[in-house]
Amino acid sequence: MSSRLAAADRGLSVGVLVCLLLPVLLLCAGLAVDGAGQAAASRRAEAVAAQAARAGMDAAAPLSLAGQDAGEVAVAAARSVLAGHPEVAAEVTFSPNGSLRVDTTTSVPSVFLGLIGVERLSGRGSAAVELRPR
Repeated sequence: MSSRLAAADRGLSVGVLVCLLLPVLLLCAGLAVDGAGQAAASRRAEAVAAQAARAGMDAAAPLSLAGQDAGEVAVAAARSVLAGHPEVAAEVTFSPNGSLRVDTTTSVPSVFLGLIGVERLSGRGSAAVELRPR
């Protein structure tokens, strides 16, 4: 009779262990999946910022090298690239010293973190370029 009791206790302790570890394992999986989603959003924001900054400075380079004000041209070219990415919010600034800065923000829906109230995860990116004649 004591051997039956020992076997039942042993199964019960494994069941309790599984019940305690299952939420922890789900939380770890959720953090991994949603963390990867947030990292992808940050990479996308960085890539779009770099692309817009490069396009802005490429458009402004001929005017700037000729000694003309190229700020409006640079900002317009950067914004035209950003228009192709409606999921990315951006701010474009051109400073008097000739540098162009693009700051971007995007977000992705969460997969597991939505269960605890975190519906979206954001990613940020920025790029700054400066034209320097040789």
